[in-house]
Amino acid sequence: MDLPDVLSAAFLVAVALVSLLSNALVLLCFLHSTEIRRQVPGVFVMNLSLCNILIALLNMPATTAGIIRRQQPFGDRWCSTVSFMDTFLTANAMLSTAALSIDRWIAVVFPLSYSSKMRYKDAAVMVCYSWMHSFTFSLTALLFSWLRYSDAFASCILQRGGGDRLKFAVFTAVFHAGSFALSLLTLCVTYLKVLQVARFHCKRIDVITMQTLFLLVDVHPNVKQRCVAEQKRRKLRATKKISIFIGSFLVCFAPYVITRLVELLPFVDVNRRWGIISKCLTYSKAASDPFAYSLLRQQYKKVALRVFNRLLRRNLPSSDHNSSLDTESDYCLQRVS
Repeated sequence: MDLPDVLSAAFLVAVALVSLLSNALVLLCFLHSTEIRRQVPGVFVMNLSLCNILIALLNMPATTAGIIRRQQPFGDRWCSTVSFMDTFLTANAMLSTAALSIDRWIAVVFPLSYSSKMRYKDAAVMVCYSWMHSFTFSLTALLFSWLRYSDAFASCILQRGGGDRLKFAVFTAVFHAGSFALSLLTLCVTYLKVLQVARFHCKRIDVITMQTLFLLVDVHPNVKQRCVAEQKRRKLRATKKISIFIGSFLVCFAPYVITRLVELLPFVDVNRRWGIISKCLTYSKAASDPFAYSLLRQQYKKVALRVFNRLLRRNLPSSDHNSSLDTESDYCLQRVS
């Protein structure tokens, strides 16, 4: 095993550990917080976290074994199962990300009617569609025996093992159009609309702030400078968040999807190192999703601190430790809020 394979395997192990811990923490926050469970976006976050955990438990170890052994790491039946789950979970994760963007679009553009436009029933319908969409493509690939090991990607994935090349090419193109392209289009349309509304509100706030500062003749110049600086930070903050959501989706999924589409051409052979890199990028999305969509939010931070507090209490039965732990926890919660 050469150095690139060692680095790729080590990277996948690290990504799998981060993905398991971070997504498990998101699920713990969901289970321990009534407020999070009451909110509709929690349904999409939970579905996305479940997909990421399964990817970390099933697909990442299989790809790591394929990189190390440089061949199919186990039998055909188990490889077909892993391929089925890879196709199902990847499509489901993409559509879950798109569902989150739709939820945020409705919350920002229609804040007064959000509770009527996005209910638990509506979220359940969107999640069910995501599951049915992913399951249909995975089952179709299984029936046509298109779930195999690919040496170019060192993974058990959607792969033609013979038969009609045109039929497989059409299926692959439709699958990526219905999963990647549809999700990307949804992300761009919804988040750009969110950014437009956010900038409009920022502009209104800036006008009111500047009018107020103009009336306050005796205000200190440093206060005016801080207000102007805060206005700039507010604009950059909204743009940065939108860029992270769309940019992370593109960076993680676009190289792999484009490679799979180019691979359909009869004269193209995918380089093994590039195939492994593009596959590792798709796995890295499972580790970044918890931080992008939940764990960096104040609500999840507070719940996570409470969860850690309860776990530490069980390991420290002494009342003195518990009292000091409560004091430290309260201090941490104050700092977070």
